[in-house]
Amino acid sequence: MPKRMDDRCEVYFLDEEKVKQAQSNLVDGLTSTRMAQVFHALSDPSRVRTVSALVPGELCVCDIAASVGMSQSAVSHQLRALRDAGLVKFRKVGRKAYYALEGDHIASLFSESWKHAKLT
Repeated sequence: MPKRMDDRCEVYFLDEEKVKQAQSNLVDGLTSTRMAQVFHALSDPSRVRTVSALVPGELCVCDIAASVGMSQSAVSHQLRALRDAGLVKFRKVGRKAYYALEGDHIASLFSESWKHAKLT
């Protein structure tokens, strides 16, 4: 069995300037919690596919369900999680519910994560 490389420093030495720089870029606690909620909402493949269906624009739940090959009730469940995370918004027109991404920044987040997934 090959020896595993130790991923820790073998000596203890702090570069105080780099530590200060890293600390100045740290995300605060509340923001990191909100960001984790976004990533948690996107941690389900069904929700990722639902978001991908909404990238081109607004769709009703029926159209989303047909696009991703899921039942309307399953899609509604996924949309509720995405809505709770602030990733999608909805509006009712009569008896139909239409969903859209909360903003262009959600499409950008999706696009960047897709690029990353293709590279790995």
